[in-house]
Amino acid sequence: MTAWLVLLISGYRPESVKRRLTLHFPREAVHQPITYRLAVDFDIAAKILRAQIAPNQSGTMVVELSGDIDELDAAELWLEQQGLALNRAPGEIRIDPERCVDCGICSSVCPSGALRFDRPSQRLQFAAARCLVCEQCLPSCPLEAIALVLEQP
Repeated sequence: MTAWLVLLISGYRPESVKRRLTLHFPREAVHQPITYRLAVDFDIAAKILRAQIAPNQSGTMVVELSGDIDELDAAELWLEQQGLALNRAPGEIRIDPERCVDCGICSSVCPSGALRFDRPSQRLQFAAARCLVCEQCLPSCPLEAIALVLEQP
């Protein structure tokens, strides 16, 4: 088998890019199969990082979309046409060292391993490069030492 065919079978796409979006669902849109339509209609993979959606209520979902850049653009347009508000504001997680007591609670909810509790030193370690900015750590911190800092346009 040629190397290109192996890459194709494994799902590798050289033009594949990733975007992190926060989708805000109005009440009337929460029943739509959004991630299914993204996969079928646009060939977009949607990794759900965090979701708070309930029937007949507005909701929020943080997703990492990956696929062809043109398909991502078309998918974002389609999402807006479905009545969803998209938040594309890039941001980063920051930990206030003055407030943090290294309890490690946040490390138990971090899906990427960016936050980890180092047992020998009894200190919280934060690898910003691994952070998905999924915001799961924010409500877990009892001292509110973790914040989402948005870049200003």
